[in-house]
Amino acid sequence: MFISELSPIFKQFVQHPTSFLGGFVSGVLRLNLADDPVKSWLDKQLGANSYPSPVTDLSNGRSSGPQSISIE
Repeated sequence: MFISELSPIFKQFVQHPTSFLGGFVSGVLRLNLADDPVKSWLDKQLGANSYPSPVTDLSNGRSSGPQSISIE
């Protein structure tokens, strides 16, 4: 039973060892990929924004505050 739970992890390790180890190390060290110096290093390595930026405009163009509705 323990082997069947670890088989997906082993499969990912065999397919992409560098990516797996990088993700494992960043998880163990609790590195946030959106914080410096990791962010600047990733930008230099990839030359692009490789991680999702947080969405700041959640209001979708609406004003903040209470909304009035009418029910018939």
